[in-house]
Amino acid sequence: MKKLEIIIRPERLEDLKQILEESKANGLMITNVMGYGKQKGYVNIYRGTECHVNLLPKVKVETVVTAEVAEVIIEKVLKEINTGNYGDGKIFIYEVEDVVRIRTGERGRDAL
Repeated sequence: MKKLEIIIRPERLEDLKQILEESKANGLMITNVMGYGKQKGYVNIYRGTECHVNLLPKVKVETVVTAEVAEVIIEKVLKEINTGNYGDGKIFIYEVEDVVRIRTGERGRDAL
Protein backbone atom coordinates (compact mmCIF):
# COMPACT_ATOMS: atom_id res chain seq x y z
CA MET A 1 0.00 0.00 0.00
CA LYS A 2 1.08 3.54 -0.70
CA LYS A 3 0.21 6.85 0.88
CA LEU A 4 0.10 9.70 -1.61
CA GLU A 5 0.45 13.31 -0.46
CA ILE A 6 -0.46 15.44 -3.45
CA ILE A 7 0.15 19.18 -3.12
CA ILE A 8 -1.49 21.25 -5.84
CA ARG A 9 -2.88 24.66 -6.71
CA PRO A 10 -6.31 25.20 -5.07
CA GLU A 11 -8.02 25.75 -8.43
CA ARG A 12 -7.04 22.20 -9.53
CA LEU A 13 -8.75 20.47 -6.57
CA GLU A 14 -11.92 19.47 -8.42
CA ASP A 15 -9.84 17.93 -11.22
CA LEU A 16 -7.85 15.94 -8.67
CA LYS A 17 -10.99 14.77 -6.85
CA GLN A 18 -12.33 13.49 -10.17
CA ILE A 19 -9.07 11.62 -10.86
CA LEU A 20 -9.22 9.98 -7.43
CA GLU A 21 -12.87 9.03 -7.89
CA GLU A 22 -12.20 7.52 -11.33
CA SER A 23 -9.25 5.59 -9.89
CA LYS A 24 -11.42 4.09 -7.13
CA ALA A 25 -9.52 5.71 -4.24
CA ASN A 26 -11.73 4.91 -1.24
CA GLY A 27 -10.99 7.96 0.86
CA LEU A 28 -9.11 11.19 0.96
CA MET A 29 -8.19 13.97 3.34
CA ILE A 30 -7.91 17.56 2.15
CA THR A 31 -5.93 20.25 3.98
CA ASN A 32 -5.44 23.90 3.04
CA VAL A 33 -1.73 24.68 3.38
CA MET A 34 0.63 27.50 2.49
CA GLY A 35 4.16 27.28 1.20
CA TYR A 36 6.56 27.84 -1.63
CA GLY A 37 9.01 25.92 -3.76
CA LYS A 38 11.52 27.06 -6.34
CA GLN A 39 9.46 30.12 -7.28
CA LYS A 40 9.93 31.61 -3.76
CA GLY A 41 6.62 33.45 -4.08
CA TYR A 42 6.07 36.60 -6.09
CA VAL A 43 6.30 40.39 -5.85
CA ASN A 44 3.07 42.37 -5.75
CA ILE A 45 2.71 46.15 -6.04
CA TYR A 46 0.11 47.42 -3.57
CA ARG A 47 -0.60 51.17 -3.46
CA GLY A 48 2.82 51.88 -4.91
CA THR A 49 4.66 49.68 -2.40
CA GLU A 50 6.40 46.46 -3.30
CA CYS A 51 5.11 43.50 -1.29
CA HIS A 52 6.95 40.18 -1.33
CA VAL A 53 4.51 37.30 -1.02
CA ASN A 54 6.40 34.08 -0.39
CA LEU A 55 3.72 31.86 1.14
CA LEU A 56 1.33 30.76 -1.56
CA PRO A 57 -1.99 28.98 -0.93
CA LYS A 58 -1.88 25.26 -1.79
CA VAL A 59 -4.07 22.25 -1.14
CA LYS A 60 -2.70 18.97 0.24
CA VAL A 61 -4.69 15.85 -0.61
CA GLU A 62 -3.78 12.61 1.16
CA THR A 63 -4.97 9.12 0.27
CA VAL A 64 -3.87 5.54 0.90
CA VAL A 65 -4.29 3.11 -1.99
CA THR A 66 -2.80 -0.11 -3.33
CA ALA A 67 0.51 0.15 -5.20
CA GLU A 68 -1.21 -0.51 -8.55
CA VAL A 69 -3.80 2.23 -8.03
CA ALA A 70 -1.07 4.64 -6.83
CA GLU A 71 0.74 4.36 -10.17
CA VAL A 72 -2.48 5.01 -12.09
CA ILE A 73 -3.22 8.10 -9.97
CA ILE A 74 0.32 9.44 -10.38
CA GLU A 75 0.19 9.07 -14.17
CA LYS A 76 -3.22 10.78 -14.39
CA VAL A 77 -2.10 13.65 -12.14
CA LEU A 78 1.04 14.20 -14.22
CA LYS A 79 -1.05 14.24 -17.38
CA GLU A 80 -4.09 16.26 -16.28
CA ILE A 81 -2.97 18.58 -13.44
CA ASN A 82 0.30 19.71 -15.02
CA THR A 83 0.27 23.27 -16.45
CA GLY A 84 4.01 23.40 -17.07
CA ASN A 85 4.45 26.40 -14.75
CA TYR A 86 6.19 26.78 -11.41
CA GLY A 87 3.88 25.97 -8.52
CA ASP A 88 2.06 23.01 -10.09
CA GLY A 89 2.87 21.01 -6.97
CA LYS A 90 4.45 17.75 -5.90
CA ILE A 91 3.50 14.18 -5.09
CA PHE A 92 5.10 12.54 -2.07
CA ILE A 93 4.87 8.75 -1.97
CA TYR A 94 5.19 6.77 1.26
CA GLU A 95 5.14 3.05 1.92
CA VAL A 96 2.33 2.06 4.30
CA GLU A 97 3.07 -0.96 6.47
CA ASP A 98 -0.45 -1.67 7.65
CA VAL A 99 -3.92 -0.13 8.01
CA VAL A 100 -6.51 -0.95 10.68
CA ARG A 101 -10.16 0.04 10.42
CA ILE A 102 -11.12 0.98 13.97
CA ARG A 103 -14.82 0.15 13.64
CA THR A 104 -14.37 -3.48 12.48
CA GLY A 105 -10.74 -4.32 13.24
CA GLU A 106 -10.10 -5.15 9.56
CA ARG A 107 -6.47 -4.88 8.48
CA GLY A 108 -4.55 -4.33 5.26
CA ARG A 109 -6.41 -4.04 1.95
CA ASP A 110 -9.70 -4.95 3.61
CA ALA A 111 -9.39 -1.83 5.79
CA LEU A 112 -9.10 0.48 2.79
